[in-house]
Amino acid sequence: MLRVAVLLSCFSVACLANSPVADTEKTQRKLSPGQSLTDKSPTIKARPAQIAVYKSVKQDGTALFSDRQPLNRPYQVMRFDCFACDPVSTVNWHTVPLYTKPYNRIIAKAADEHQLDPALIRAVIHAESSFRPQVVSKKGAVGLMQLMPQTASYLGVADPSHPEQNIIAGSRYLASLLKQHNSDLQLALAAYNAGASNVKKYNGVPPFAETQAYVERVAILHRRYQQAG
Repeated sequence: MLRVAVLLSCFSVACLANSPVADTEKTQRKLSPGQSLTDKSPTIKARPAQIAVYKSVKQDGTALFSDRQPLNRPYQVMRFDCFACDPVSTVNWHTVPLYTKPYNRIIAKAADEHQLDPALIRAVIHAESSFRPQVVSKKGAVGLMQLMPQTASYLGVADPSHPEQNIIAGSRYLASLLKQHNSDLQLALAAYNAGASNVKKYNGVPPFAETQAYVERVAILHRRYQQAG
């Protein structure tokens, strides 16, 4: 019988309210007219960090769930927020270490199949999941390119946590958004994050703090991956 132990270091009501398990709705904070991400405004004030949930299994079969990364045994990240989507992230996107080696064959295959820049695919994976194939977002997006269940189903993905299936399908989806938006990369990335309907509604990148942060950061990562070769 599989035994389960939960090792969460935070048990307060406020902590649980901000946990990825409790919060199932993705909120998009809207910027005021003329407001940028760098403006110091209560609209974009800092918030408590979201909790990642790590799963590991001990030798005796006990499953451990914790908000702290296990140090001495394999683990899976069960809940995770889009890596590049937090408007108040303290990550320096100009210096954060790049992932230039993982999934080279798969990314090259996806780029060739869908006429995409491999550096762009790598930048989106980095922004979405930080190259963690097993992550699941609060709203249910899965895997390296964070495919929503309905998108994965539409694209015929049997297992969205499988790296090759996820990258091939995510790249196909990204390519379709680029085609839909006449190769405008900013609009395609905004649609990838916020949905094509919101891009159409606002006739451009939506005034959501998360989406504007995402578009800006993917662009930075894209340039850096291009330079890295």
